[in-house]
Amino acid sequence: MSDTAIKAENVSMMFNLSREHEVRIKEYVINLLKHKLFFDEFWALQDVSFEVKKGDSLGLVGTNGSGKTTMLKLVAGIMKPTKGKVTTEGSIAPLFAMGTGFDSSLSARENIFLVGSMRGYSKKYMQKHFDEIIDFAELENFVDVPLRNYSSGMSSRLAFAIATLVKTDILIADEVLAVGDAKFRKKSEDRMAKMMQDGVTILFVSHSSAQVRNVCKNAIWLDHGKLIKAGPSAEICKEYDEFCKK
Repeated sequence: MSDTAIKAENVSMMFNLSREHEVRIKEYVINLLKHKLFFDEFWALQDVSFEVKKGDSLGLVGTNGSGKTTMLKLVAGIMKPTKGKVTTEGSIAPLFAMGTGFDSSLSARENIFLVGSMRGYSKKYMQKHFDEIIDFAELENFVDVPLRNYSSGMSSRLAFAIATLVKTDILIADEVLAVGDAKFRKKSEDRMAKMMQDGVTILFVSHSSAQVRNVCKNAIWLDHGKLIKAGPSAEICKEYDEFCKK
């Protein structure tokens, strides 16, 4: 078996941005038949390559619009690249917007089993780890409260607790530590460190270069869809921080 968990080879991703707003389906069809529909090409990623070994961690840094989240979605298999190739080995647990997959009308108890079933885990497995999830998320007094009454921080803690508890080979995390107090962020970083000790590969995005340094062994710097530099996270984050100060 290969010791590579994630490999991106000359990956490019292009989106079509319409220059016209078609308010009616009839107008859209007529312009389509007349070849009068125009689009602007937007390349979110351009010829990006990197490799992550099993059990390693890679952080992605860059300003808004640099292509970080697009890259994560390609690795997660949510999208396919316009050019190039992304290969992964093992199961993947994607953790993007906190609360994705939750039903706000249901309680934490009900959402735990809902998300678990969506990810292919048995009711017995989720029952076994139920107390651990609630304890980590610090929601002992809100187990049966509908999520619509939760704060963003409470929903974030629950989402993180579920995503990082279940068995996986690759964890893809996008701004998962952006919400929550310092205590919870430290606890979350410790959990990800434990996951890496257990052989889990982590692909991590954060606007905080300090978090990237704490969580990740290596990092890549993206800017306007292009890979600027790759290397040890301390080195890359230092150069990125200096760039942002200019």
